[in-house]
Amino acid sequence: MNTKYIDLVNQTFDFPQEEFKLENKTLAFHDVDLMQLVEQYGAPLKFTYLPQISNNINRAKKWFADAIEKNDYKGNYNYCYCTKSSHFKHVLDEALKNNIHIETSSAFDIDIVESLKAEGKITNETFVISNGFKRAQYVTNIARLINNGHKNAIPIIDNYEEIELLSAEIEGPFNVGIRIASEEEPKFEFYTSRLGIGYKNIVPFYKNQIQNNEKVALKMLHFFINTGIRDNAYYWNELSKCLKVYTSLKKICPSLDSLNIGGGFPIKNSLAFDFDYAYMVDEIVNQIKLVCDEEGVDVPHIFTEFGSFTVGESGGAIYEILYQKQQNDREKWNMINSSFITTLPDTWAINKRFIMLPINRWNDSYERVLLGGLTCDSDDYYNSEQHMNAIYLPKYNKEKPLYIGFFNTGAYQETIGGFGGLQHCLIPSPKHILIDKDADGKLTTKLFSEQQKSEDLLNILGYNTAKDASETQKNTLETSLKIQ
Repeated sequence: MNTKYIDLVNQTFDFPQEEFKLENKTLAFHDVDLMQLVEQYGAPLKFTYLPQISNNINRAKKWFADAIEKNDYKGNYNYCYCTKSSHFKHVLDEALKNNIHIETSSAFDIDIVESLKAEGKITNETFVISNGFKRAQYVTNIARLINNGHKNAIPIIDNYEEIELLSAEIEGPFNVGIRIASEEEPKFEFYTSRLGIGYKNIVPFYKNQIQNNEKVALKMLHFFINTGIRDNAYYWNELSKCLKVYTSLKKICPSLDSLNIGGGFPIKNSLAFDFDYAYMVDEIVNQIKLVCDEEGVDVPHIFTEFGSFTVGESGGAIYEILYQKQQNDREKWNMINSSFITTLPDTWAINKRFIMLPINRWNDSYERVLLGGLTCDSDDYYNSEQHMNAIYLPKYNKEKPLYIGFFNTGAYQETIGGFGGLQHCLIPSPKHILIDKDADGKLTTKLFSEQQKSEDLLNILGYNTAKDASETQKNTLETSLKIQ
């Protein structure tokens, strides 16, 4: 009988796959020997495989280049990275190797942009697209960037007051975009996005606040829906409505020349994942061209803001199975040596699926299990795997350690989980490893951050170490003596 874990995978999926294969009976991810990584650094750990960031950027660039050529499209394509997906410097450094642009979401993003400019990794030619609801510090930082010569900074107007706020701090003329408040899918709890300005209000808003404003020029229309780019009636209907707004604006606004279709490319969340990116890009470009031709206006330059697609498939997390608890006659709980709530918060918050595979013991027989985290929270578990919502792993054996990996976890998990800060039940953040390739194509690894220590958390909570307490007492006594 085929009872080994490798048999289960081979019967269920096409395996090996481009990024996953077995080497010496253990799992390799992009040729990275994951057991060797565990042996060198221990577990739990997180890792970032930096070359995948560039790989995905260049894949998208090629899809758009092919579609533009095929459709004889006269506009340009600009790839922007959505920084909120991962603000880490190693991520931005890798992404910016590929002649891309930046999308920001809040005030401190602009500080990152300025830091990268100081290093020469961003220039005044780099587009900085600023989304989000803008108040005080964000407005000030955007204005500072523009006043210092960054003319390709384009704040995207999210509400009716932002033009006035920006105009008060920006010294000369500047460009803006307008975000469309898209209508959400019927399954949402609300009908219209809280972000942006409604479809019917955009043209009147332009006429009232921009058309006769010598200081402000409308450069871009911004379109994004929460469900992302999907080949379904809802997406194509919303894109069609967006294009009607664009062509209406273009007829009365000569400065408008760019359409930002946001982000939302899905990333691989299962060994059975199948998405025709090239088809979607071709059809988007084709639809834009058809509508513009019908309305007799020039096609826009196309911008995208891919975040998860840029960085998501570069990340992974590895845990050890500590123990198995047989809670009843049917349920076996495999306990990991970390927490899902703290290290992969999207599994808890939005029931997100990631690819989960064992690192070792693929030739052992398998069993159905549940996966639990270390916290005393009933929600600290993971049960959304690709095998029909069941998880199968090599059978637990306390004499044979089992390591499991979660893959394509590189977007949002660190910032949502509060990297470097407090973690639920004071479970420490695991160490983080950066994986890269040198000039000769040889894989290299580097420790980015150590696992959190107790003193890190105690300091955040306001507890003093014995040394600090002693020093405080000494200072208090000296002050008391001086007063006397």
